[in-house]
Amino acid sequence: MINGKKYTSDVIIFPDGVRSGWWKKMGHKLCIEDLVEVLREGVEVLIIGTGSRGGLRVPPELKWYMEERGIKVIVETTDKAYLTFNQLHPSQRVAAAFHLTC
Repeated sequence: MINGKKYTSDVIIFPDGVRSGWWKKMGHKLCIEDLVEVLREGVEVLIIGTGSRGGLRVPPELKWYMEERGIKVIVETTDKAYLTFNQLHPSQRVAAAFHLTC
């Protein structure tokens, strides 16, 4: 649930809204191309929720790429990642990419 609306497919939360139906190039392996919109937003932190069982893989080079551009990356299972998002978003410019299955 995000702002009272139920989502059942992957989403990206930006500081100014939610993009539902987030499609990833390689399914369960995150690519830089999957996060181009996040780079444009000028966020300080990107929280990646990897699904309930951690099925979404986040390669180390993706994390390095984002951090080289000044974006701190936090990777957690989605059940923990949304709590981290809720804790950080009032005080920092945060985006979140949540895998909602597996």
